[in-house]
Amino acid sequence: MYTVLESIGTANPPFRRSQAEAAAFMIRVQRFSEATQNRITRIYQQSGIDYRYSCLEDYGLEPDQFRFFANNPYLQPAPSTRDRNQQYQIWAKAIATSAAQQALEKAGLKPETITHLIVVSCTGFSAPGVDIHLIQSLGLPAMVARTLVGFMGCHGALNGLKLAHAICQGDDQAQVLLVCVELCSLHFQINDSVENLVINAIFADGAAAAILRSQSYSEAVGKLIYQDSYSQLLAGEDLMNWTIGDTGFLMGLSPKVPEVIAEYLPHFLHDFLAKHQLNPAMIDGWAIHPGGRKIVETIQDLLALSDSLVHDSFEVLRLYGNMSSPTILFILQRLLARHHRGLTAGNGFNHLVGLAFGPGLTIESCLWQQLGANA
Repeated sequence: MYTVLESIGTANPPFRRSQAEAAAFMIRVQRFSEATQNRITRIYQQSGIDYRYSCLEDYGLEPDQFRFFANNPYLQPAPSTRDRNQQYQIWAKAIATSAAQQALEKAGLKPETITHLIVVSCTGFSAPGVDIHLIQSLGLPAMVARTLVGFMGCHGALNGLKLAHAICQGDDQAQVLLVCVELCSLHFQINDSVENLVINAIFADGAAAAILRSQSYSEAVGKLIYQDSYSQLLAGEDLMNWTIGDTGFLMGLSPKVPEVIAEYLPHFLHDFLAKHQLNPAMIDGWAIHPGGRKIVETIQDLLALSDSLVHDSFEVLRLYGNMSSPTILFILQRLLARHHRGLTAGNGFNHLVGLAFGPGLTIESCLWQQLGANA
């Protein structure tokens, strides 16, 4: 039996802001010095992002119109972790449901046929949580097997995919619904450090859902099947971290992350791909998580990837920003659609690699193959 990536659905909250609007918000509400204002403008202009989505309307309003933040230019007192988590409970359920409905419709599946539900999130908590809401709102079976993959950051979707694959390999009737949902913009912090300015400039909100199924060779031939995964924990807990504070969740993001990835990635990919008699030049599809523009640029240069091979990573970053765990599924959605179009012309992707990076610092990767292509 093979684990098939059947469909992907995506969703965002309703408030879409341009990067120029976001920069103006930062300058307007925080009353920075002229030097810091100029720095904000440069950071936002050079981010590679044109638009981001948020569950908070405030990012496009004047201070006296704020509905979540305090009605003053200094945003004081800052919303508590409790305040932010209450918004998470509302919006995470809404956009997770929308993404899951799309994935089910694209796969042509009825909710009652889902055997396993995996929810990935690191930007809020509740119990009963998003998983219970999805069961009730979608009409999933009350007996569906549920798993939460929590607090794993930007590579959480790859951990969820790994689990879905294990389920499909252990159950030839498995039909798994994987849902990733993050509301990063809830955790906006008031801090004029360069690190925090960059964090505020790139993160956004979104949800994505995927259907993975266990299928026989005859059912799966021509489709993208999950081949393998690979993970490595690198040195340096201070490079990227995600902790809980009194005014929301607090992120640490070192500017050294791209160079550390560049140091470890060639050996990482060699070891991973060599297990399957492959090398980077043989991979015709890349889903690289855009933790930031510099990360994708570094990997493109390091692996000598053409612009077309990193186009979808840059486009998702441009149109949505970094949504943490759902982001890689937004990229895979574009690649999956291209694969399906390619199959009608007699081709499609032969091998596809997903790469993401998260707290630790950790590299997570997965390998997909078109069943029947070089198999």
